[in-house]
Amino acid sequence: MEEHELEKLKFPVGKFEWPANFDAEEHVAAWQKDIEDFPLSLISAVDDFSEQQFDTPYRPDGWTVRQLIHHISDSHLNAFLRFRWTLTEDTPTIKAYDQDKFSGLADYQMPVGPSLDLILALHKKWVYLLKHMEEADLQKEFHHPEMGKNVSLLTCLGMYAWHSRHHLAHIQNLKKRKGW
Repeated sequence: MEEHELEKLKFPVGKFEWPANFDAEEHVAAWQKDIEDFPLSLISAVDDFSEQQFDTPYRPDGWTVRQLIHHISDSHLNAFLRFRWTLTEDTPTIKAYDQDKFSGLADYQMPVGPSLDLILALHKKWVYLLKHMEEADLQKEFHHPEMGKNVSLLTCLGMYAWHSRHHLAHIQNLKKRKGW
């Protein structure tokens, strides 16, 4: 497989980039909608999957769909907690984690139902929190030790809206390539 083909499989919606013509009202509303719509879109995308399909990597040398769904629940839970810490503490240093090591733990082999349930419930809480935040809250920051910099909740929101679209596209593209 050629490098550009692999890159497209890795980043089907492109890499996260800050919008060139950022409009706070427009982008925040769109990102909140992404966070709100994602769980049902994800559930719909895998609703008729067999166990064999869940164990299919979404790209060469990539995670299986099963691992991807468990990763999403872990990642989005961490993002939600980062929001909560940042809203209640002064520039907290968040706990980073090794997503590849997480993917090797036993719970990444279990059925995806509990992770889908978690994503659905978590996003309901997250959206409720987002809709009740003040504009100034989005400017609050946490410190990311691996990145070595502070990250605003506005940036985090944009990144996780992208993260939702990014991983949903992995599954949708796999389905299309396989004819599922």
